[in-house]
Amino acid sequence: MSRPIPLSVLDFAVIGTGQSEAAALNQSVELARHAEALGYQRFWTSEHHNMASVASTAPDLIAMRIADRTTYIKVGAGGVMLPNHAPFSVAERYLTLEAFHPDRIDLGVGRAPGTDGVAAHALRRSDAAHYAQQLAELDCFLHDGFPANHPYAQISAMPKGASRPKLIVLGSSLASAQLAAAQGYPFGFAGHFSLQLAASAIRAYKQHFVPGATASPYAILAANVVAADTQEKAEWVARSGKLGYIRHARGMLGPLPSPEEAAEHPWIQEEIAAADAFSADHIVGDGTSVGQKLRALVRETGADELMINATIHGFEDHKRSLEIIADVIAAERVAMRA
Repeated sequence: MSRPIPLSVLDFAVIGTGQSEAAALNQSVELARHAEALGYQRFWTSEHHNMASVASTAPDLIAMRIADRTTYIKVGAGGVMLPNHAPFSVAERYLTLEAFHPDRIDLGVGRAPGTDGVAAHALRRSDAAHYAQQLAELDCFLHDGFPANHPYAQISAMPKGASRPKLIVLGSSLASAQLAAAQGYPFGFAGHFSLQLAASAIRAYKQHFVPGATASPYAILAANVVAADTQEKAEWVARSGKLGYIRHARGMLGPLPSPEEAAEHPWIQEEIAAADAFSADHIVGDGTSVGQKLRALVRETGADELMINATIHGFEDHKRSLEIIADVIAAERVAMRA
């Protein structure tokens, strides 16, 4: 890397075998406190619904709890699935968060449902084809930006203080990159779903960026990273996510299995191939290999910030993974100053 890359965390409040939903949520808060102590820049939680292994359904409420328990790390959504919500309501909620914690609230927004079709219907989800219009409305509610002749010009989203939540467009496609570029927003690419389009999406975003909400382009890249003290330990920890994927693909919904469960599972060749394909672009290893792969990822994509996501069953293993990744970047900073 030609400069130290900022690090952040994307967390799903994963529910592991033997763990309650409440424990998973409280663990996210403690993980955020740990990330702040390690120097991470942001801690985002996702919006997912009707998933037995994910407790992160209300990122604004989790953000409030985390912001109350931390000091300076930026917190927020990664992200709010905007077609699931009225833009006016989203604006009010995140303005309230910002009023309590000025200059610390991020509002990442996307268009995916974050759930299955039945739950999306229960959410009264609107047509994602109107996402760009919803995004524009949200921005106007946040900044009193409606033209005088607009029906919503008479509405004032409250409360407003000296600062506003930072609005960031999220996505995993070229279309999302182009929307962020055209409107001048920061862009977050969901590489934790797939890294295949990351380089081309971020490149297109930066090439076509038009100053708007921000003066210059800024790209955050989320990636799946599991680090441990040895390669063998990292692969052991990462087994949970592989078995979780296989079970989910078969409709066996439930908490994230432990590495011990994964070790005892009678893997057949078809499952091994599917799990390996699922995790092909995950970064798993010790500090040395993870550092090399992160540096290569930044060079390849041109990302301005890395957001670390990990499907890890054990809390101590998750904390240790964040420590190792932070150490890798800290070593990079020392090398640059030398």
